[in-house]
Amino acid sequence: MTISGLRIALFSGNYNMTVDGANRALNRLVEYLQRQGATVRVYSPTSDKPAFEPQGTLVSLPSIAIPTRAEYHFPLGLNRRVRADLDAFDPHIVHLSSPDLSARAAAKWAIARGTPILASVHTRFETYFRYYKLGFLEKPSEDWIRTLYGRCDALVTPSAGMVDVLREQEMNDDISLWERGVDREVFSPERRSLEWRRSLGIGDGEVAIGFLGRLVMEKGLDTFADAIDVLEKRRVAHRVLVVGDGPARGWFGERLPNSVFAGFQGGADLGRAAASMDVLFNPSVTETFGNVTLEAMACGVPVVAAQATGSSSLVKDGVNGVLVPPRDIAGYADALQRYVTEPDLRAAHGAAGEVRSRAYSWDAINQAVADTYLRLIAARKGCSA
Repeated sequence: MTISGLRIALFSGNYNMTVDGANRALNRLVEYLQRQGATVRVYSPTSDKPAFEPQGTLVSLPSIAIPTRAEYHFPLGLNRRVRADLDAFDPHIVHLSSPDLSARAAAKWAIARGTPILASVHTRFETYFRYYKLGFLEKPSEDWIRTLYGRCDALVTPSAGMVDVLREQEMNDDISLWERGVDREVFSPERRSLEWRRSLGIGDGEVAIGFLGRLVMEKGLDTFADAIDVLEKRRVAHRVLVVGDGPARGWFGERLPNSVFAGFQGGADLGRAAASMDVLFNPSVTETFGNVTLEAMACGVPVVAAQATGSSSLVKDGVNGVLVPPRDIAGYADALQRYVTEPDLRAAHGAAGEVRSRAYSWDAINQAVADTYLRLIAARKGCSA
């Protein structure tokens, strides 16, 4: 079997309801698979006001809005309508992208029919609880996720560090890489715009420390703000440029009242915003791959990031950025201070990051997932022969 003619059922908790790294990666994968001749039906909660037009054929799952986070829905399983659609589609493989109730129901359906299952791990959901004072739920959540992933034929995840984490957690024996690519037409040093910076009140000689992403607590907003506090106490001249929006916008604005909030940016505007930073500060430890880290690198911007699964495979410490232990506030401040005060270092590390980013081609990366599909299908056929 080849990719052409392949029928893939993709289950997502939030396929096009918000613009985040996981959704962008999944949509790029579906676009690539369809370009190769595959048919993809995406089973996901839907919204009256989707964030963007999705790739593939979208089938709505029953769901409820997550309290205080209405932009995300929690799928409630597979009702009779969805099961009938799935039966009629008769996929060659089931791809799960979120460990929720619908994914568990889809796994049960696939196992009963002898259909192979691949799960892609996009974020460390079990760690989210610690940011909402519910840390006691982290271990039960990990156990719950392990039950689902153990039923899958294989897992794919974006970083080598996350492969190690999943193996340590004993999630599955078959775990491989599905990295992320970067659109080099959007993200490039040439997108830097002093005019845009000036329109925001940032002077040409000011060093802009950037945050790029959704404004939610699990992105490490508290750590970001604490490190900026240290810079201010040290009287290190800088500006904070926040690109993105989300439910924690009010909290972040109160914590960093002197910052510039550029709001949500998309497409070419996002590339301009990333390239117009002088350094990206990404303290998040919840991602499996640092999409914003890679985008900043492609723009020639050095990165200060958490020494965690999200960015550690992208940032070569002391070459194109600095990796800091997750809660080392002083360590983050030290790294940021060096970039603010040493323009030559900033330029050298930014240039090294841009070179390093060239290895990430979307088509080659998505072909790795297609190859995994074909391997699992062939293995299942071999077992049943």
